[in-house]
Amino acid sequence: MSKAKTKILVIDDDPKVSWILTEGLSSKFDFMSARDGIEGIQMVSTEKPDIILLDIKMPGMSGLEVLEKLNKIDDRPEVIMVSGHGETNYVVESVKLGAAEFVNKPFDVQEVEIHINGVLEKKQLRSQLDNLKAELQASTSYSQFIGDSQVMQKVKSVIEEVADSELTVLIRGESGTGKEIAARMLHGLSSRKNRPFVKVNCAAIPRDLLEAELFGYEKGAFTGAHKTKQGRFESADKGTIFLDEIGDMPSELQSKLLQVLEQQEFVRVGGINNIQVDVRIICATNRDLEQAIHVKGFRDDLFYRLNEISVFLPPLRERPEDISLLIDHFVKRYSSTYKKEPPEMSPQTVQKLTSFYWPGNVRQLENMMKQVVVRGDETIVNDLIAAAGNQPMPASTSSNMSSRAATPDFSDLENSHSLKERIGRIVAVEEKKLIGEVLNKTNWNRRKAAKMLEISYRSLLYKIKEYSLNSA
Repeated sequence: MSKAKTKILVIDDDPKVSWILTEGLSSKFDFMSARDGIEGIQMVSTEKPDIILLDIKMPGMSGLEVLEKLNKIDDRPEVIMVSGHGETNYVVESVKLGAAEFVNKPFDVQEVEIHINGVLEKKQLRSQLDNLKAELQASTSYSQFIGDSQVMQKVKSVIEEVADSELTVLIRGESGTGKEIAARMLHGLSSRKNRPFVKVNCAAIPRDLLEAELFGYEKGAFTGAHKTKQGRFESADKGTIFLDEIGDMPSELQSKLLQVLEQQEFVRVGGINNIQVDVRIICATNRDLEQAIHVKGFRDDLFYRLNEISVFLPPLRERPEDISLLIDHFVKRYSSTYKKEPPEMSPQTVQKLTSFYWPGNVRQLENMMKQVVVRGDETIVNDLIAAAGNQPMPASTSSNMSSRAATPDFSDLENSHSLKERIGRIVAVEEKKLIGEVLNKTNWNRRKAAKMLEISYRSLLYKIKEYSLNSA
């Protein structure tokens, strides 16, 4: 199959210009023409040219005015400005507005060809640079996803398998487990890697502002809306949007998000027109969405659309064999960042860190290592652990646990110094006992048991896995 010709749109009120270029270069390029700026702008949307040859002086809208309007189009074609002799004062203004080249009339056809090829070479170089940047970003994200444990190898394998698909991914796990890093890996390993990666923390934006932030708004939509503004979905067009803390999205916005998932379109706040977008959605949450569905806090139809692929990030306490790798990684990283001599970490200190419970997961370990590096003293680990609660790793933790929440260490209630942790463990003991009794009573008919417990079927399956319950 022959390679498609480069499409070039000539916007010039003089029809001879387009005729001369077509006659001289039609074997190499595919030319089309517009007689004025308005027609030219319309053809940019319909014909999708690769390069525009734009005359500066035209009746009605000038070439500079056309260029200003073209600059509002995402991924607009490269523009070569064309002018008559004596108009070189426009060169500086054209360059400021983003013109790639400048050609004087009357021109030689071969001269125009040289300018066109120069623009194409620059585009190719930028594309190669973008690819290198994307590969570097993906490599950086991958290098930050530290862990050789079996459970982490499985997580990496799932990410590699689904990254270059269009499936919506739901990343689940406790706070601090690296959900954003996983999202960036999914984007960086996909065919969208050269396109935008836009992050939105649904819990950090006030609920009355989140809709406008996500979907944009029209001028006059509300007090203070002095101009039309694009939302994050439009900014992420052709790329990836990462909706962090999706479980905290207000219910009134969930239906609008469902529309984007199903139809790839939405309406801005205060608008009437549907806006089409091509966006891959990745979400993350530390909430039990099945339980949220049960209490009407999350739409079940939205959950099933978001949960085409699930990636579960294990808490750090479930992969203690990775802790020494993480310690080494953060010590090297922050020693370089702060230009400090890497502190020696004794086996006793590493063991103390390995046996800690890490309620804040990898983020907590990272912050602790940052302090150790800055202060240059490993002995402060004792104080930092004491300040964090001094809770030891449960004896039941092992590397081959489920990638979901670990089974609570019910025998260690008296060792918990945190009131919240202690109450949580007591509740877990009673919850496990009650679920087991109901399952036995129903001869392990899970749907019947879920109905008796007044929880969703999925929530029951989650609890059975969480507490390692079985019918034996």
